[in-house]
Amino acid sequence: MKNLFVIALSLLAFTSCQKQNKIGFVDNGVIINKYKEKLDLENKFEKKKEAFQKKFDSIDASFKTEVQDFQTNARKMSQVNAQKKYQELGQKKQMQDQQKQMEAQNFQQSFQTELDTIIQKVRRYEKAYGKRHGYTFVLGTTDATSTVLYGDEQYDLTQTILDSLNADYGSK
Repeated sequence: MKNLFVIALSLLAFTSCQKQNKIGFVDNGVIINKYKEKLDLENKFEKKKEAFQKKFDSIDASFKTEVQDFQTNARKMSQVNAQKKYQELGQKKQMQDQQKQMEAQNFQQSFQTELDTIIQKVRRYEKAYGKRHGYTFVLGTTDATSTVLYGDEQYDLTQTILDSLNADYGSK
């Protein structure tokens, strides 16, 4: 009986001395979508998108004018010359469309590259925040990947980390 009491007392002492895990979670979707640097990136690319659109609207308008001029003058041209001009216009339109598509892909890749850099920065920040504040685990979730199905609000670090990130970004 005495041994059982000593074992129970030892187990109680051992379990009470164990370090408790400190766990928090973040909603990465909220952080990324409300992070000022990401919002600034979107604004920057929105302006670039508008300039891109204006450029190609101008090119399209110029081409339409050229097509209308051709249609007006086609009756005065010989059948051979009209057919030749029609083919030239078709090739020109095809080249313009290819240029537009290529520039749109470059635009999208550039945006995605910068966005990926911001996402990596946020992840590094979250990791450093967890270490700095003594967390054993910081779990992440988004609408697309629900790794945290439920978490008590007291363990939700989303707003705290977002505020800290935005403060750090604002001071630069």
